[in-house]
Amino acid sequence: MEMKSYEDTIAGVLGIKMGEITADRVTATMPVHAATHQPFGLLHGGASVVLAETVASIGTWNLIDQENEAAVGLEINANHIRGKRDGIVTAVATPLHKGRTTMVWDIKIVDEEDKLICVSRCTVAIIKQKK
Repeated sequence: MEMKSYEDTIAGVLGIKMGEITADRVTATMPVHAATHQPFGLLHGGASVVLAETVASIGTWNLIDQENEAAVGLEINANHIRGKRDGIVTAVATPLHKGRTTMVWDIKIVDEEDKLICVSRCTVAIIKQKK
């Protein structure tokens, strides 16, 4: 399972841009605009969840045998703390558990002033790739 270019996925559609990718931290940004709004002009909770799962999945993918394994979302939850109408949000993911078959990530999404917008936890399954 080869990783596609970001532009060809939901991450590209939402304007997600990857930042730091290390074993202990993954960051990405996402614009808050019409494509990421809900009907009342606020950041859509689903867009925040896409951002959160993206950083958790990329963080897991970075830590596995990419030729023989793939990272897929297994479970995610999110608490939407504060609304946002425009600007940029940044996701910061840190691993809580790095296992052989699953990894669990803590994700905080903040605005430009480091105010908490959303907090999420995502479990990512590590599966064998079919050849």
